[in-house]
Amino acid sequence: MTKQSPPNVAVWFEIPVTDMERAKAFYNTVLQTELRDDNTGPNPMAIFPAAENSGVAGHLYPGKPSSADSGNTIHLAAPDPLEDALVRVRENGGAVLSEVITIPAGRFAYCRDPDGNSVGLFGR
Repeated sequence: MTKQSPPNVAVWFEIPVTDMERAKAFYNTVLQTELRDDNTGPNPMAIFPAAENSGVAGHLYPGKPSSADSGNTIHLAAPDPLEDALVRVRENGGAVLSEVITIPAGRFAYCRDPDGNSVGLFGR
């Protein structure tokens, strides 16, 4: 995971969830992907797919999410136009918290997953 990463860069993220199956369904649907179950560590995990050396990866795990308006925001890449992913957030138990924000690097919006975790969706 960190073998080829330069110093001081993010290499992994963890998102705590109270209901693993609900969270997997949410992220699978919103991101149009398939998280992979992994039970090799101290806790069961659902790992976000990532090609080797293609960027930061992470996982869901059973845990206590941060309270509203606290904790980190994980930004994830939307697989299609950002607006389509935001519709899926709303339709699958999440909340869209901001308008689409345009910056030089692209466009994103702040959301909450069904557990209340802060998530940014970054897209085109």
